Amino acid sequence: MKKSGSSTTIVKKFSALVVDDDLVIQRIHKMYLNRFGFETQVVGNGKEAVDLYRSGAFFHLVLMDMEMPVMDGPKATRELRGMGVNSMIVGVTSQDGDSEKQAFMGAGLDDCYMKPLTADTITSLLQQLNMKYR
Repeated sequence: MKKSGSSTTIVKKFSALVVDDDLVIQRIHKMYLNRFGFETQVVGNGKEAVDLYRSGAFFHLVLMDMEMPVMDGPKATRELRGMGVNSMIVGVTSQDGDSEKQAFMGAGLDDCYMKPLTADTITSLLQQLNMKYR
């Protein structure tokens, strides 16, 4: 809890899961998320993300890559939603075609962005999380 003047505000600590097979993107996204105060974990494919949730893990935000080995982003997103996961799942992709993004969104994403994410995008996601988890 942080006191500012006469008002007291509660500062939330959000957790994030980066799901991407690209090591450079993993590092960039983890760096940004950590800079914004997220507790961040990284996995390399969708199956690892699903397995984490099955083992009882919870994350406020999941950054899900679209194309990965073992289990891709759309399949992992469908599985997570099918398990009742209500975390904010945001797709990240290098594909700029509308049809690919729409198909990915149809799997149950909350939003989808081109990668790598920017500080402005992370700021926007943080504001959305603050609204969702008031």
